[in-house]
Amino acid sequence: MTSVVLLDYGSGNLHSAERALVRAGARVEVTADPQAALAADGLVVPGVGAFAACMAGLREVRGERIIGQRLAGGRPVLGICVGMQILFDRGVEFGVETEGCGEWPGTVDKLEAPVLPHMGWNTVEAPADSVLFAGMDAGTRFYFVHTYAARSWELPPSDHLAAPKLTWAEHGSRFLAAVENGALSATQFHPEKSGDAGAQLLSNWVKSL
Repeated sequence: MTSVVLLDYGSGNLHSAERALVRAGARVEVTADPQAALAADGLVVPGVGAFAACMAGLREVRGERIIGQRLAGGRPVLGICVGMQILFDRGVEFGVETEGCGEWPGTVDKLEAPVLPHMGWNTVEAPADSVLFAGMDAGTRFYFVHTYAARSWELPPSDHLAAPKLTWAEHGSRFLAAVENGALSATQFHPEKSGDAGAQLLSNWVKSL
């Protein structure tokens, strides 16, 4: 059975994410143990709350090193919500800039929308060759709860690397709802709270490991 570690660094909806991953067909361990996190077939990095608090918790368990070591070896990682945001270079909240993991260039900042937070169900625009969204129609909805997001993609195209698969959504303005970039994938929405659609996405990811 496919093994997945759900990284426990003090932030994230661990119990619901664990249940959702088990339903998706994975054997799940919730831990911050580096050896387990490096050995598993897949690593899931959850995250709720503030960017700075999540990064502080991640650094306490050396989570950014675990993520980096896995990706250096082409080992899959999935970030969820703030677990997606902290993969970027930096986050800006209330005028305070916090350094992220730096796996992707760019800044996470406040959405430009009349109503915040962006809370509830929304559709996404996924590329046709997406692995995460395989088998889903264009009207599929996912559950979002956030005020901040990455609103642009700054990594230039490469001649020797596969182009990243970018999924967009809109709330006031466009923002990245998901990214698939080699071994590193992430969603701004919560698949574990997104019913059948989220279950299918997690199943797609687990099957790809």
